[in-house]
Amino acid sequence: MIKSKENSTVLEKQLLDDYEVGDFFLASPSQTILGKGSFLTVPNDRENRDQMTSLAARVAAALKTAKEQGHPNPMVTGAVPFDYEKDAQLIVPGMIWTSVPLQDLGTSQQAGTSKPDYEIESVPEPSRYMDGVEQGLTHIKSGHLDKIVLSRSLHLTSSEQVNINRLLQNLARHNKNGYTFAVDLPQPETENADPDNLKTLIGASPELLVSRTGLQVVANPLAGSRPRSDDPIEDKRRAEELLSSAKDLHEHAVVVQAVAEALRPFFKKMDVPEKPSVIHTETMWHLSTEVRGELQDPETSSLELAIALHPTPAVCGSPSELAREAIQEIEPFDRGFFTGMVGWCNAEGDGEWIVTIRCAEVEKQVLRLFAGAGVVAESKPEEELAETSAKFQTMLRAMGIDAKSLN
Repeated sequence: MIKSKENSTVLEKQLLDDYEVGDFFLASPSQTILGKGSFLTVPNDRENRDQMTSLAARVAAALKTAKEQGHPNPMVTGAVPFDYEKDAQLIVPGMIWTSVPLQDLGTSQQAGTSKPDYEIESVPEPSRYMDGVEQGLTHIKSGHLDKIVLSRSLHLTSSEQVNINRLLQNLARHNKNGYTFAVDLPQPETENADPDNLKTLIGASPELLVSRTGLQVVANPLAGSRPRSDDPIEDKRRAEELLSSAKDLHEHAVVVQAVAEALRPFFKKMDVPEKPSVIHTETMWHLSTEVRGELQDPETSSLELAIALHPTPAVCGSPSELAREAIQEIEPFDRGFFTGMVGWCNAEGDGEWIVTIRCAEVEKQVLRLFAGAGVVAESKPEEELAETSAKFQTMLRAMGIDAKSLN
């Protein structure tokens, strides 16, 4: 049985270097976590289609069992999918190391011995994606929806096996203010399944769904964005234009209102800023609002709060259920864990859950990248297509691919 080494004195950079495919890794602005091995797996619910209904109870039971079986500081880590009827991938790692946030790693890419070639397929094709945006606008103009988030995918097949360790290192270097993660994903349970054929969810999200430390809770919804510019003057202009854009301010307000309404029943006091600010990644500007509150009940876990929020209008739309149905009608692929959540929760209920965006699923030589854009009444299909192209850049840059030539 593997023992936990929670809070060992380990340099945060070493945790990144020690990551191996199959581990759990999360670098956030508050800390760095590396989990290895599996002490136990959180079982999925075979009695109900809706996996979210019993998820918090199953996680609490797993943490209790782990403690009873000798794990000194159990923590559940992993990923929850977008679709609440799909199985989550959550475990209690056998060994857990935590350290301070990653420090400056520099900005130079970690180079490989060779630069692989990629065959790239867009799913759907750009023109079909814009047709889908038109369908979304029809739903909005008919009064059925206020907003819908529509995504597309890039399928990249490499000439050699993807170096996930190098990809994770590059993501961490270029996204030091965000949330860089890698999570082992389950393989289909078939007779011919290859136990060595690992599948990894990897990315660098800018968006905190929710965190809990004691009674203090923070959610940081992002909605409304612009691509960055290499020209400093133009880059500043884009940020200022985003802050004054009626379309984007409306889109952002819809999300913030939904987040506040979902969290309000859990809080004895709450702070919601009247106006958003702008934050930036290396590739995007985003409208951002930090919602803060103090819990009424200390037994409410970070995962319970995350489930109450998931999915927000930032990744689904509004009203949520109707938007979800329209997404299934319009999008020609299964999102899987994209626009779900990645994170951790400990036995005290503290935790951190991240919106799973700017990410890819990687298996051997194949990567599936995902990006989405929020569609509201004022949206234009070509602008939403351009937004998804800009969002792909987080992953493409880390892979060493020039994103400017891609749609």
